[in-house]
Amino acid sequence: MINSKRAIAIIPARAGSQGLPGKNIRELCGKPLIAWTIDKAKKSQYLDEVVVTTDSEEIAAVAKRYGAAAPFLRPAELATATAPTLAAVEHALGYYRQRGQEFAYTVLLEPTSPLREDDDIDRMLTLLDDHAAEFDSIVSLGEVAEHPAIVKRFDGRAIGPFCPELAHTTRRQDNESAWFPYGVAYIVKTASLLTERTFYTNRCLGFPIRRYQNYEIDDIYDFLCTEAVMRHEWQLK
Repeated sequence: MINSKRAIAIIPARAGSQGLPGKNIRELCGKPLIAWTIDKAKKSQYLDEVVVTTDSEEIAAVAKRYGAAAPFLRPAELATATAPTLAAVEHALGYYRQRGQEFAYTVLLEPTSPLREDDDIDRMLTLLDDHAAEFDSIVSLGEVAEHPAIVKRFDGRAIGPFCPELAHTTRRQDNESAWFPYGVAYIVKTASLLTERTFYTNRCLGFPIRRYQNYEIDDIYDFLCTEAVMRHEWQLK
């Protein structure tokens, strides 16, 4: 709990990854990818429940082995490539609500963003709770190097500026900083999530992360880069 308010962490991990099949339980620096997210969640002082929502018995077994709850399998229609994560989160919250368990805060932790620091989750929860009168959610952000002013549009033959309004300058350092919402954590008041149906509520805080955390695993190249960063930053073998 944080100030007598209960918090749940929901980790979505469907089986059918297209970019990197089996990625959620693929071994990364000695343990399954999803285990890194579970481990950080278990370090939190404030999370009352850590649950994995998956359609896979195998992923559920791995999740339980590393200390997460996996009391149900996600319905097939919520585990397709086009099914929104929000629907899986709502389903998980509904499971607990039917059993009389409510949570003031919902924390979404994507296993494809394993580069969390031990206190990231608690720092974000504390920041949101301290500013609960002004904000309803908080999202982790990393400053991007590929600034929109530099990014190009390509039609298969010719190229042009992706953002014409920024085409007058192509040097990143000449532009306002641009930020990308990496999946270290998305935290929202549960009531606001169910009303606005987004983690990007109308009143949303940003939480800047460090440069080395700016990686999400969608394919083998992301995986290899993240593995190298982990070994370098955390001195892993």
